[in-house]
Amino acid sequence: MSTAAKVTYRSKKKSRAGWNVLGLITFVIMGFPVYWMIITALRPSQEILSYHQKLYPSSVTFDQFKRAIDMPNFWDNVKSSVIISLFSVVIAIGIGLLAAYAIGRFRFWGRRGLMIALLLVQMIPATSMLVPIYIQLNDLGGLNEYWGVIAVYAASTLPFSVWMLRGFIINIPRELEESAMVDGCSQMAAFRRVVLPLLAPGLVAAAIYALMTAWNEYLFAYVLLQDNDKYTLSIWLLKFTGQRGTDYGALMAGSILIALPVVFFFLLVQRKVAAGLTAGAVKG
Repeated sequence: MSTAAKVTYRSKKKSRAGWNVLGLITFVIMGFPVYWMIITALRPSQEILSYHQKLYPSSVTFDQFKRAIDMPNFWDNVKSSVIISLFSVVIAIGIGLLAAYAIGRFRFWGRRGLMIALLLVQMIPATSMLVPIYIQLNDLGGLNEYWGVIAVYAASTLPFSVWMLRGFIINIPRELEESAMVDGCSQMAAFRRVVLPLLAPGLVAAAIYALMTAWNEYLFAYVLLQDNDKYTLSIWLLKFTGQRGTDYGALMAGSILIALPVVFFFLLVQRKVAAGLTAGAVKG
Protein backbone atom coordinates (compact mmCIF):
# COMPACT_ATOMS: atom_id res chain seq x y z
CA MET A 1 0.00 0.00 0.00
CA SER A 2 1.41 3.38 -1.00
CA THR A 3 1.98 6.23 1.44
CA ALA A 4 -0.90 8.27 -0.01
CA ALA A 5 -3.26 5.29 0.31
CA LYS A 6 -2.20 4.77 3.93
CA VAL A 7 -2.84 8.45 4.73
CA THR A 8 -6.27 8.27 3.08
CA TYR A 9 -7.13 5.08 4.97
CA ARG A 10 -6.11 6.59 8.32
CA SER A 11 -8.08 9.76 7.58
CA LYS A 12 -11.21 7.74 6.79
CA LYS A 13 -10.71 5.64 9.90
CA LYS A 14 -10.41 8.72 12.11
CA SER A 15 -13.47 10.27 10.47
CA ARG A 16 -15.47 7.08 11.02
CA ALA A 17 -14.35 6.94 14.65
CA GLY A 18 -15.40 10.56 15.16
CA TRP A 19 -18.87 9.91 13.73
CA ASN A 20 -19.19 6.80 15.91
CA VAL A 21 -18.34 8.81 19.02
CA LEU A 22 -20.85 11.50 18.03
CA GLY A 23 -23.51 8.86 17.46
CA LEU A 24 -22.77 7.29 20.86
CA ILE A 25 -23.03 10.67 22.61
CA THR A 26 -26.34 11.36 20.86
CA PHE A 27 -27.64 7.94 21.89
CA VAL A 28 -26.69 8.54 25.53
CA ILE A 29 -28.35 11.97 25.60
CA MET A 30 -31.55 10.70 24.02
CA GLY A 31 -31.65 7.44 25.98
CA PHE A 32 -30.86 8.81 29.44
CA PRO A 33 -34.41 10.09 30.17
CA VAL A 34 -35.80 6.64 29.30
CA TYR A 35 -33.19 5.00 31.51
CA TRP A 36 -34.01 7.36 34.38
CA MET A 37 -37.71 6.61 34.01
CA ILE A 38 -37.03 2.87 34.23
CA ILE A 39 -34.76 3.02 37.28
CA THR A 40 -37.14 5.43 39.03
CA ALA A 41 -39.92 2.89 38.59
CA LEU A 42 -37.66 0.19 40.06
CA ARG A 43 -36.35 2.22 43.02
CA PRO A 44 -37.73 1.93 46.54
CA SER A 45 -39.99 4.88 47.39
CA GLN A 46 -37.59 6.36 49.94
CA GLU A 47 -34.85 6.70 47.33
CA ILE A 48 -36.92 8.54 44.72
CA LEU A 49 -37.13 11.81 46.67
CA SER A 50 -33.67 11.53 48.17
CA TYR A 51 -31.25 14.42 47.63
CA HIS A 52 -28.44 11.95 46.96
CA GLN A 53 -29.44 10.33 43.68
CA LYS A 54 -27.44 7.53 42.10
CA LEU A 55 -27.41 6.22 38.54
CA TYR A 56 -28.65 2.85 39.76
CA PRO A 57 -31.10 1.75 42.48
CA SER A 58 -29.75 0.23 45.69
CA SER A 59 -32.38 -2.50 45.36
CA VAL A 60 -34.97 -3.43 42.77
CA THR A 61 -38.64 -3.45 43.69
CA PHE A 62 -41.85 -3.83 41.66
CA ASP A 63 -44.05 -2.13 44.27
CA GLN A 64 -44.38 0.93 42.04
CA PHE A 65 -45.91 -1.19 39.27
CA LYS A 66 -48.31 -2.83 41.72
CA ARG A 67 -49.46 0.56 42.99
CA ALA A 68 -49.91 1.79 39.43
CA ILE A 69 -52.03 -1.20 38.43
CA ASP A 70 -54.10 -0.90 41.62
CA MET A 71 -55.09 2.68 40.76
CA PRO A 72 -58.85 3.06 40.12
CA ASN A 73 -60.15 2.47 36.58
CA PHE A 74 -56.81 1.15 35.28
CA TRP A 75 -58.26 -1.80 33.38
CA ASP A 76 -61.23 0.26 32.18
CA ASN A 77 -58.81 2.83 30.78
CA VAL A 78 -56.74 0.06 29.17
CA LYS A 79 -59.88 -1.14 27.41
CA SER A 80 -60.70 2.38 26.26
CA SER A 81 -57.19 2.95 24.89
CA VAL A 82 -57.20 -0.38 23.05
CA ILE A 83 -60.63 0.18 21.49
CA ILE A 84 -59.93 3.76 20.43
CA SER A 85 -56.42 3.07 19.13
CA LEU A 86 -57.32 -0.13 17.27
CA PHE A 87 -60.30 1.32 15.42
CA SER A 88 -58.44 4.58 14.70
CA VAL A 89 -55.55 2.70 13.08
CA VAL A 90 -57.82 0.40 11.05
CA ILE A 91 -59.96 3.27 9.74
CA ALA A 92 -57.03 5.58 8.99
CA ILE A 93 -55.00 2.90 7.21
CA GLY A 94 -58.00 1.47 5.35
CA ILE A 95 -59.22 4.79 3.97
CA GLY A 96 -55.69 6.12 3.54
CA LEU A 97 -54.64 3.09 1.48
CA LEU A 98 -57.52 3.48 -0.97
CA ALA A 99 -57.02 7.25 -1.22
CA ALA A 100 -53.27 6.91 -1.72
CA TYR A 101 -53.76 4.30 -4.44
CA ALA A 102 -56.23 6.53 -6.27
CA ILE A 103 -53.93 9.55 -6.05
CA GLY A 104 -50.82 7.59 -7.00
CA ARG A 105 -52.27 5.58 -9.90
CA PHE A 106 -55.07 7.61 -11.49
CA ARG A 107 -55.26 11.07 -13.04
CA PHE A 108 -58.43 13.01 -12.23
CA TRP A 109 -59.58 16.59 -11.92
CA GLY A 110 -58.63 18.18 -8.59
CA ARG A 111 -55.92 15.65 -7.83
CA ARG A 112 -53.20 18.23 -7.26
CA GLY A 113 -55.54 20.39 -5.20
CA LEU A 114 -56.43 17.41 -3.03
CA MET A 115 -52.77 16.69 -2.35
CA ILE A 116 -52.14 20.32 -1.40
CA ALA A 117 -55.20 20.29 0.86
CA LEU A 118 -53.92 17.19 2.65
CA LEU A 119 -50.59 18.92 3.23
CA LEU A 120 -52.23 22.11 4.50
CA VAL A 121 -54.43 20.19 6.93
CA GLN A 122 -51.31 18.75 8.55
CA MET A 123 -50.00 22.26 9.15
CA ILE A 124 -53.05 23.38 11.16
CA PRO A 125 -52.46 23.13 14.96
CA ALA A 126 -54.76 20.56 16.52
CA THR A 127 -55.65 22.86 19.42
CA SER A 128 -57.13 25.43 17.01
CA MET A 129 -59.72 22.86 15.90
CA LEU A 130 -60.70 21.74 19.40
CA VAL A 131 -63.70 24.06 19.84
CA PRO A 132 -65.24 23.42 16.36
CA ILE A 133 -64.79 19.68 16.80
CA TYR A 134 -66.37 19.82 20.26
CA ILE A 135 -69.40 21.74 18.94
CA GLN A 136 -69.83 19.40 15.97
CA LEU A 137 -69.59 16.24 18.06
CA ASN A 138 -72.00 17.73 20.59
CA ASP A 139 -74.54 18.27 17.80
CA LEU A 140 -74.01 14.71 16.54
CA GLY A 141 -74.17 13.13 20.00
CA GLY A 142 -70.53 12.05 19.91
CA LEU A 143 -69.38 13.51 23.21
CA ASN A 144 -68.33 10.93 25.80
CA GLU A 145 -68.60 8.25 23.10
CA TYR A 146 -65.80 6.12 21.73
CA TRP A 147 -66.79 6.70 18.13
CA GLY A 148 -66.40 10.46 18.51
CA VAL A 149 -62.77 10.19 19.64
CA ILE A 150 -62.07 7.49 17.05
CA ALA A 151 -63.36 9.73 14.27
CA VAL A 152 -61.13 12.60 15.44
CA TYR A 153 -58.02 10.41 15.70
CA ALA A 154 -58.61 8.72 12.36
CA ALA A 155 -59.16 12.06 10.64
CA SER A 156 -56.03 13.57 12.21
CA THR A 157 -53.76 10.74 11.04
CA LEU A 158 -55.39 10.24 7.65
CA PRO A 159 -53.53 13.00 5.70
CA PHE A 160 -50.11 11.76 6.84
CA SER A 161 -51.05 8.17 6.05
CA VAL A 162 -52.18 9.13 2.54
CA TRP A 163 -48.98 11.01 1.82
CA MET A 164 -46.76 8.24 3.16
CA LEU A 165 -48.57 5.42 1.34
CA ARG A 166 -48.68 7.43 -1.88
CA GLY A 167 -44.88 7.67 -1.79
CA PHE A 168 -44.65 3.87 -1.65
CA ILE A 169 -47.27 3.32 -4.33
CA ILE A 170 -45.69 5.58 -6.95
CA ASN A 171 -42.39 3.71 -6.50
CA ILE A 172 -44.01 0.39 -7.41
CA PRO A 173 -43.71 -0.09 -11.20
CA ARG A 174 -46.99 -0.07 -13.09
CA GLU A 175 -45.65 -2.93 -15.20
CA LEU A 176 -46.20 -5.34 -12.30
CA GLU A 177 -49.92 -4.59 -12.25
CA GLU A 178 -50.16 -4.60 -16.03
CA SER A 179 -48.50 -8.01 -16.17
CA ALA A 180 -50.97 -9.37 -13.63
CA MET A 181 -53.90 -7.95 -15.61
CA VAL A 182 -52.54 -9.49 -18.82
CA ASP A 183 -52.59 -12.83 -16.99
CA GLY A 184 -56.28 -12.36 -16.27
CA CYS A 185 -56.41 -10.37 -13.02
CA SER A 186 -58.78 -7.46 -12.61
CA GLN A 187 -57.53 -4.07 -11.40
CA MET A 188 -58.58 -4.88 -7.85
CA ALA A 189 -57.08 -8.38 -7.97
CA ALA A 190 -53.79 -6.98 -9.28
CA PHE A 191 -53.79 -4.46 -6.46
CA ARG A 192 -54.47 -7.16 -3.87
CA ARG A 193 -51.96 -9.71 -5.15
CA VAL A 194 -49.14 -7.50 -6.43
CA VAL A 195 -49.25 -4.01 -4.96
CA LEU A 196 -50.51 -4.76 -1.46
CA PRO A 197 -47.66 -7.16 -0.48
CA LEU A 198 -45.08 -4.63 -1.67
CA LEU A 199 -46.77 -1.94 0.44
CA ALA A 200 -45.99 -3.77 3.69
CA PRO A 201 -43.21 -1.31 4.75
CA GLY A 202 -45.46 1.68 4.12
CA LEU A 203 -48.42 0.09 5.89
CA VAL A 204 -46.26 -0.70 8.90
CA ALA A 205 -44.84 2.82 9.07
CA ALA A 206 -48.26 4.44 8.71
CA ALA A 207 -49.78 2.05 11.27
CA ILE A 208 -47.05 2.82 13.81
CA TYR A 209 -47.60 6.55 13.36
CA ALA A 210 -51.38 6.21 13.69
CA LEU A 211 -51.04 3.96 16.74
CA MET A 212 -48.62 6.29 18.52
CA THR A 213 -50.85 9.28 17.80
CA ALA A 214 -54.00 7.59 19.10
CA TRP A 215 -52.31 5.86 22.04
CA ASN A 216 -50.47 8.91 23.40
CA GLU A 217 -52.91 11.72 22.56
CA TYR A 218 -54.16 13.59 25.61
CA LEU A 219 -56.03 16.83 24.84
CA PHE A 220 -58.92 15.58 22.68
CA ALA A 221 -59.50 12.53 24.86
CA TYR A 222 -59.60 14.69 27.98
CA VAL A 223 -62.09 17.15 26.46
CA LEU A 224 -64.32 14.78 24.48
CA LEU A 225 -64.59 12.02 27.12
CA GLN A 226 -66.20 12.66 30.49
CA ASP A 227 -66.55 9.38 32.40
CA ASN A 228 -63.59 8.08 34.39
CA ASP A 229 -64.08 4.57 33.04
CA LYS A 230 -63.93 5.85 29.44
CA TYR A 231 -60.75 7.86 29.78
CA THR A 232 -57.62 6.67 27.98
CA LEU A 233 -54.37 5.75 29.71
CA SER A 234 -52.76 9.12 28.96
CA ILE A 235 -55.44 10.75 31.15
CA TRP A 236 -55.16 7.97 33.73
CA LEU A 237 -51.64 9.21 34.49
CA LEU A 238 -53.13 12.36 36.03
CA LYS A 239 -54.26 10.29 39.01
CA PHE A 240 -50.68 10.14 40.27
CA THR A 241 -50.65 13.89 40.83
CA GLY A 242 -52.79 15.26 43.66
CA GLN A 243 -52.94 17.90 46.35
CA ARG A 244 -50.26 16.11 48.35
CA GLY A 245 -47.80 16.02 45.48
CA THR A 246 -46.80 13.61 42.77
CA ASP A 247 -46.19 9.91 43.23
CA TYR A 248 -43.17 9.79 40.92
CA GLY A 249 -42.47 6.09 41.34
CA ALA A 250 -45.96 4.98 40.37
CA LEU A 251 -46.06 7.66 37.67
CA MET A 252 -42.91 6.31 36.03
CA ALA A 253 -44.20 2.75 36.37
CA GLY A 254 -47.47 3.75 34.74
CA SER A 255 -45.58 5.48 31.93
CA ILE A 256 -43.63 2.29 31.26
CA LEU A 257 -46.83 0.25 31.20
CA ILE A 258 -48.30 2.67 28.65
CA ALA A 259 -45.18 2.59 26.44
CA LEU A 260 -44.84 -1.20 26.36
CA PRO A 261 -47.73 -1.96 23.94
CA VAL A 262 -46.34 0.41 21.30
CA VAL A 263 -42.85 -1.07 21.69
CA PHE A 264 -44.20 -4.62 21.40
CA PHE A 265 -46.22 -3.67 18.34
CA PHE A 266 -43.14 -2.24 16.66
CA LEU A 267 -41.08 -5.34 17.48
CA LEU A 268 -43.87 -7.52 16.15
CA VAL A 269 -44.27 -5.80 12.78
CA GLN A 270 -40.67 -4.83 12.01
CA ARG A 271 -40.04 -8.30 10.53
CA LYS A 272 -42.85 -7.69 8.06
CA VAL A 273 -40.93 -4.75 6.58
CA ALA A 274 -38.15 -6.89 5.11
CA ALA A 275 -40.68 -9.48 3.93
CA GLY A 276 -42.71 -6.80 2.18
CA LEU A 277 -39.71 -5.59 0.21
CA THR A 278 -39.38 -8.92 -1.61
CA ALA A 279 -42.97 -10.21 -1.61
CA GLY A 280 -44.55 -10.13 -5.04
CA ALA A 281 -41.25 -9.86 -6.90
CA VAL A 282 -41.06 -11.26 -10.41
CA LYS A 283 -38.32 -13.32 -11.99
CA GLY A 284 -36.37 -11.85 -14.87
